[in-house]
Amino acid sequence: MDNLTLEDIAREAGVSRSTVSRVVNDQPNVRDDVRERVWGVIQRTGYHPNVAARALASQRSQMLGLVLPRSVSSFFTDPYFPHLTQGIAQACNQYDYTLSLFLVSTTEDEEKIFPRLSRQGLMDGILVQSGQIGEQLIERLVHSNVPLVIAGRPFETEGISYIDVDNVAAAAGAVEHLVRLGRQRIATIAGQPGSTVSIDRLEGYRQAIRAAGWEIDDALIVEGDFTETSGYAAMEQLLPARPDAVFAASDLMAIGAMRAARDAGLRVPDDVAFIGFDDLPIATLVDIPLTTVRQPVVDFGFRAVEILIDLIENGIQPARQIMMETTLIVRDSCGSAR
Repeated sequence: MDNLTLEDIAREAGVSRSTVSRVVNDQPNVRDDVRERVWGVIQRTGYHPNVAARALASQRSQMLGLVLPRSVSSFFTDPYFPHLTQGIAQACNQYDYTLSLFLVSTTEDEEKIFPRLSRQGLMDGILVQSGQIGEQLIERLVHSNVPLVIAGRPFETEGISYIDVDNVAAAAGAVEHLVRLGRQRIATIAGQPGSTVSIDRLEGYRQAIRAAGWEIDDALIVEGDFTETSGYAAMEQLLPARPDAVFAASDLMAIGAMRAARDAGLRVPDDVAFIGFDDLPIATLVDIPLTTVRQPVVDFGFRAVEILIDLIENGIQPARQIMMETTLIVRDSCGSAR
């Protein structure tokens, strides 16, 4: 039979088109009997799966867009984004998609790329890493009806598909660990104001402090921008408040803060304990291995692509909202291996 499409195979096998796609791409989550039935139809009809033919038959480009609200320099200096992109690229390779990367750091950048992202037929779907309050790109993409997944909780969640970790609970758990260790003056270095990740991790800190029966001390809260340099500067601001522990909203800020504490003559963790967030490889490469909240950054990116492909193949409604697990990884910087 010539000119067969996935729809033809699906009809013959009595399954959905997306199930046939998963079978021919050797993807998981297909029952053995269904997989066998689909392959039986493929062999009987002589159908030969081909990426270009599938794209043509389905009027899809087999291209996904990844939008990061970052400058080129910050993309390469913050290890979080290469790891996120690694997971996304791995999934694109596995599922036969081509990935286009867009770094958006200004309103002018957004105006230039939006027509390319929203143009019908150019991108099958879009991944966007959540950004700051006031950014219009996500709202504009939602209204364009392009399949869209947000990496990180957006400010408006109604009808929007996103993937995230529970940043509030994860941050609270980290601070509670410091409370259990007997620390009395626990500070935090929050992330950039106006981003959901910063808001949620700061809220987790506040919840844990209140749960310990303490008042919130604004002198123990300083903002950074997720860089090591900002962590160093934030710790210098905290030193007069004499914290005996610091929860930083990223590993890089925690590492910068540890360096500032040691430069000030303090011992880590004896005088000041530290906990970060991410568990990037750098957390184990510093002189004092960093206790940190592990979020599965590479898996996070991979799963985001799988959700986006689900939207492409099965429709954008209802929205898919997925929360991934975090784990507190205890190392030397907090003074306890338990």
